Amino acid sequence: MSAARRGGGGLFDRPATPVGTWLKIASGEPVEIMAFAGFDFVVVDLEHAPLDLQTAYRLINTAAALGMTPLVRVPDKTPSTIQKILDAGAMGILVPHVDTVEEAAAVGRACRFPPDGVRGAGGTSRAGAWGLRPAPEYLAAGNDDVLCIPQLESVEAIKAAPGMLALDTVDAVFVGAADLSMSMGSTPSSPEVLELVASAIEAAHAAGKRCGLAFGGVPERAAAAVRDGCDFVMLSNDTTMLAEAARGLVAGFREACG
Repeated sequence: MSAARRGGGGLFDRPATPVGTWLKIASGEPVEIMAFAGFDFVVVDLEHAPLDLQTAYRLINTAAALGMTPLVRVPDKTPSTIQKILDAGAMGILVPHVDTVEEAAAVGRACRFPPDGVRGAGGTSRAGAWGLRPAPEYLAAGNDDVLCIPQLESVEAIKAAPGMLALDTVDAVFVGAADLSMSMGSTPSSPEVLELVASAIEAAHAAGKRCGLAFGGVPERAAAAVRDGCDFVMLSNDTTMLAEAARGLVAGFREACG
């Protein structure tokens, strides 16, 4: 990360490795539960969940009010979507399927105000405190406090990672091991995929930036990855947590009944 950019409300300044989860349910209660459970950040998932911008706005607001860093996985690379999400108060975005340095550069520009990018000023939005935040402060925060995190989900993306991470507008990368392995006809735990993941982590650290990974509901694997250099992790998501807890209760009941 650039020495001048704090990013994500200081997410990477925490003493422990930041741990987050995905939000897929269109309700504020799961956000509250994640905060009470101790998650450092949440990622509102607009790529793989039926959430609209208005719902994302409410989830961002709730997460921030409860002391978590609200990030959003946008559905695509469209600058207009990125702008609306950042004006809604998100402290960063994850962008799926960024495969080239050129794509990463375009995404980075969409996150930053001129002269660093092409994001339009929206000081009357939540990010600008409805017009009450001084314009210089709003613009500075938009350039310094917002995390831009491309997702690396192909061999091409992994190979391009050093170039992406050399961009001042890119703060970290996130390796989507599931999609990466599918693109290779392999599995996330296969040696060839793990080697690519390790190379992404190495590239991030060489650039003085961060690399994140997702691990489903297996915290032991996440902890092992942190020991191997991973800088932030995602564990499970609100829907799967509910599904697994529900299935466990029913199975436990059936077993107890004999």
